[in-house]
Amino acid sequence: MLQSIKAFFQEKLSAVSDDRPDSSEHALQLATAALLIEMTRADFEVKDKERRAVTTAIQSAFQLSSDETAALITLAEEEVNQATDMFQFASLIDKEFPRERKILVLEYLWTVAFADAELEKYEEHLIRKVTTLLHLDHKDFIDAKLRVKQRVKQASRPVDKV
Repeated sequence: MLQSIKAFFQEKLSAVSDDRPDSSEHALQLATAALLIEMTRADFEVKDKERRAVTTAIQSAFQLSSDETAALITLAEEEVNQATDMFQFASLIDKEFPRERKILVLEYLWTVAFADAELEKYEEHLIRKVTTLLHLDHKDFIDAKLRVKQRVKQASRPVDKV
């Protein structure tokens, strides 16, 4: 996995400024993207709304350009296809991210799960599993879900015409 990360960032992101993150930050970006890709596949049907939610989440989380985001998603999809499970991704996030960023990862996962307006049991199960792997509490799982659900609800409200 580390070789793929190095090659990706040397090839795709070498034009970025000299203050770019080190390889551990790149690995965290890849691990986060991989978990989000896993979420799109949880219900066995990847939808365009879920793909867009992944793209938005990655751009928001890491302030990447559209090209960098697309390249990261492509690499994450390759890593997910080669991985036997998601433990390697969750483990890296668990070790390197502080609690607040882990909770943010949960929120991104919930955002992808709610993107198609259909919360499937497999999606909720995956987030529950990630919560455990990240050593977060059930309260974090529920609170993240409620925050995202509230944001989705507010975003879908019709705007009153004046």
